[in-house]
Amino acid sequence: MTDETPVSSAVSAGPEPPARPAPAPSPPGGPAPPAAAAPSPPPAVLSPPPAWLQRWEIAAVLLVSLGASALYALLSFIGSVTAKQALSKQTTTLNGSLAPGRPLLDLFMQLLNIALSLAPVFLVFYLLARSGEGPSSIGADAREPGRDLARGAVLAAVIGGTGLGLYLIAYHAGVELNVVAESLPDIWWRIPVLLLSAAQNAISEEVIMIGYLLTRLDKLGMRPSRAIVLSAVIRGSYHLYQGAGAFLGNAVMGLIFGFLFRRWGRVMPLIIAHFLIDAVTFVGYALLAGHVSWLPRP
Repeated sequence: MTDETPVSSAVSAGPEPPARPAPAPSPPGGPAPPAAAAPSPPPAVLSPPPAWLQRWEIAAVLLVSLGASALYALLSFIGSVTAKQALSKQTTTLNGSLAPGRPLLDLFMQLLNIALSLAPVFLVFYLLARSGEGPSSIGADAREPGRDLARGAVLAAVIGGTGLGLYLIAYHAGVELNVVAESLPDIWWRIPVLLLSAAQNAISEEVIMIGYLLTRLDKLGMRPSRAIVLSAVIRGSYHLYQGAGAFLGNAVMGLIFGFLFRRWGRVMPLIIAHFLIDAVTFVGYALLAGHVSWLPRP
């Protein structure tokens, strides 16, 4: 006979597990319905940042986009007016070759340049989303395609035609540079790249200078008329490399676009109008330069 404790005795000697409570009796008519889940709390609403931080945001967006272009354009204009050559004898090119003599490399560089130029637009959409807004808050959507297209086409016809006439008058008067709209190689991708360039210009300028800037200045409490003037002056300034006439013409365009944005609350008609103006200018120049006497030669 050994001193080992039987297994059954060891188990019975341990503490007993706590008894489970008996289930509550079901009410008459069937089991009780499950308890309703507690409603989830509403999402927290971010309070707007202080005014100084909003100003820093605006400055940062402009310095990585069209504001930087304005500084370069100002220096270019100073160089033009201080040169020994008359303004009408000087040339500036809007869409030039990025890899002369190498058309395939040129194509990829053109596409990369267009894509990177749209990066500030993605930044603007991100900042709008961070503040609880989105592209639709500035009318950058497709909710009114017919009306947007009609408005954009009328604007393009009026502003584009007037702008071209004023440029030709200023050029032949000897107070404007010879603006070469394009000097791309005569190859299959020439027209598509010009159209993409027109789209990039339209999207970048109208989303940043109209939709984003005017709505942000509203939040800072700036008077709407002053905000429109500021936006128009900046728009004209980054066209200074084309001459004083380009500054004035684009500033007037900015005033009109700013007023219409206040009235319509949408940038899409302005994007369409800007695209049509630039597309007709770029493609028309490619097809007509050197073939008509009234258009300046490259």
